[in-house]
Amino acid sequence: MSSSNESPRGPVDSSRIPRYAGPATFARLPRLDEVGSADVAVVGVPFDSGVSYRPGARFGGNAIREASRLLRPYNPAQDAYPFALAQVADAGDIAANPFDINEAVDTVEAAADDLLSTGARLMTLGGDHTIALPLLRSVAKKHGPVALLHFDAHLDTWDTYFGAEYTHGTPFRRAVEEGILDTEALSHVGTRGPLYGKQDLTDDARMGFGIVTSADVMRRGVDEIADQLRQRIGDRPLYISIDIDVLDPAHAPGTGTPEAGGLTSRELLEILRGLSSCHLVSADLVEVAPAYDHAEITSVAASHTAYELTTIMARQIAAAKGARGK
Repeated sequence: MSSSNESPRGPVDSSRIPRYAGPATFARLPRLDEVGSADVAVVGVPFDSGVSYRPGARFGGNAIREASRLLRPYNPAQDAYPFALAQVADAGDIAANPFDINEAVDTVEAAADDLLSTGARLMTLGGDHTIALPLLRSVAKKHGPVALLHFDAHLDTWDTYFGAEYTHGTPFRRAVEEGILDTEALSHVGTRGPLYGKQDLTDDARMGFGIVTSADVMRRGVDEIADQLRQRIGDRPLYISIDIDVLDPAHAPGTGTPEAGGLTSRELLEILRGLSSCHLVSADLVEVAPAYDHAEITSVAASHTAYELTTIMARQIAAAKGARGK
């Protein structure tokens, strides 16, 4: 945007150009280089060298972009036109070295630093969960230690995997060790399935994580869970990290480490909508592996999830600009 007084540039008009035509930017939004700057930058990280089972999440960002062609400008669940409230733009991909995890982590952190320095918030499309660590490092430079909501079937707080410190199963242990998370406001949501041992849960409690299992969501309902999470977060700056395998394989078959008994896509979306009052500073959505998908089920769920997160950020940005203008 060349001026803060200009209206945001929104998606391509699908009544004039069919949804299946043209480049697949997120939600058919303009590229970052077309608008100059953005309030929310949607950025891909095509990297999956940190996975421990099925690879393929390097193709997740573009699969989400393709599925997002069906997103529309008005979000009735949040009563908002997110792309009119704030300039949202597709910032393309961060090209991370697929053969050197340490270098890739540094590359993602540096690129996130550059985007955040413009004043943008990030909606990052992975990629595997390794990328959450450099993204959190970058966000913490700007906001200090942040509250974290981690939606995932797994804890991702292992110490090492095959001796490696940086994998998709270790980012949140590293983040706690580095002091970039507010340990008074950490929660896993949607966890389930077998573990290597009970010590995994003991370690998690020691690090400060609360756990809301997928069974908790089923028994207690999304409204109660969202309220519990809001109270835990308070007014802290919040980062949300979502592994698409938080959803049951019926709703997200296209992922690397599926676990039975997960959330429905409706439950995930409703919990996120219940967090709209929280101070969401950035988010990521990872582990979409389209080679294992069917009829874009996983990519569609992921695109709608990113849409809800983007809407939350856009509403808060517009409210902050309005308050400054008074």
